[in-house]
Amino acid sequence: MTGIAGVSLAAWLWLLVGQGGFWRTDVRLPRPEAAGAAGGAGAAGAAGAAGPAGAQVWPDVAVVVPARDEAEVIGVSLASLLAQEYPGRAEVFLVDDGSTDGTGDLARALGGQPGALPLTVTSPGEPPAGWTGKLWAVRHGMALAGERTSAEFFLLTDADIAHRPGSLRALVEAAREGGLDMVSQMARLRVQTGWERLIVPAFVYFFAQLYPFRWINRPRGRTAAAAGGCVLLRASAAKTANVPESIRQAVIDDVALARAVKRSGGRIWLGLAERVDSVRPYPDLAELWRMVARSAYAQLRHNPLVLAGTVLGLALIYLVPPVAAVGGAVAGAWPLCVLGAAAWAVMAGTYVPMLRYYGQSPWLAPLLPYTAALYLLMTVDSAVQHYRGRGAAWKGRTYAKPDAAA
Repeated sequence: MTGIAGVSLAAWLWLLVGQGGFWRTDVRLPRPEAAGAAGGAGAAGAAGAAGPAGAQVWPDVAVVVPARDEAEVIGVSLASLLAQEYPGRAEVFLVDDGSTDGTGDLARALGGQPGALPLTVTSPGEPPAGWTGKLWAVRHGMALAGERTSAEFFLLTDADIAHRPGSLRALVEAAREGGLDMVSQMARLRVQTGWERLIVPAFVYFFAQLYPFRWINRPRGRTAAAAGGCVLLRASAAKTANVPESIRQAVIDDVALARAVKRSGGRIWLGLAERVDSVRPYPDLAELWRMVARSAYAQLRHNPLVLAGTVLGLALIYLVPPVAAVGGAVAGAWPLCVLGAAAWAVMAGTYVPMLRYYGQSPWLAPLLPYTAALYLLMTVDSAVQHYRGRGAAWKGRTYAKPDAAA
């Protein structure tokens, strides 16, 4: 047991210094002067004299919002998009993906307000075999926007995401000044209930541990990921990467999108948001459980061996430290106790920046092993639901493993 605790501590020390600084929360939209120095590396290069920095010509933007049964949140999220003050031409395309709760009607009622961005509400019909509903809606919205506008950028944003004033302008400026083909922000999720405070910051923390933002943002790095709630995508990069057609079966569509763009030579960027917020409530554990479990096994490529390795890894990294610390103290095995306590301390210390980003007390950091145990159970449940034929279920649709799709 002492040896196992030692391995756990060694793993945490490696994560601390060798995993791209995943625990840091200072990866935000690049400052214009810093991005400008790196310009020209993307597919379109720097913005040039007519770019946002010169405030002369701003590119056209088409905002595509896939929405399915979002009546609870669409009033806030869509209103925030329509109210964006953007120096160039921007138009919003809300794609009503078979909603039965009046989402489309509520969206139409928000359009046409004085000073608001133009709004088109459309519906693509049911997705054909081999497409997820969201990506089918995105395809429809991008195609319609391509017919009606000369958009240089698409802003792909979910129906539960609210954009604060200046969000669209900041995204476009970062892309143009930095020569970026895709700019994505991890929306700040809601943390109001006790379960949200316990689960939500850890969700982003675990994501950053799997996909360190600094690694993603390296032009020649192999790591690729995005946050699907807020993605600004250059139209030329979408064409080169053949998206969304090339990722039409992806359940975890944001990571698949980032991989497709980066694989085709595009330059991508991902960071934490300051002006982008999720307004979807997760009032109880059941809602949060479904959020994680619906795609956890897909993240593991539906592979039982990968699932087994993940369970063992989570246990070694997150559960061994508190068990060793407490068990060693009770048994008087002080080397075991010290190793466990040290690993637990490193773990908690790396979690504190994310808690602060979410405005939560750092005293929640020692509870991370408990939260990790919940995520472990969610992951196992995701696999169980998959083998019962209910995997990747979302709003009345269940998606098969990609290679099993028609």
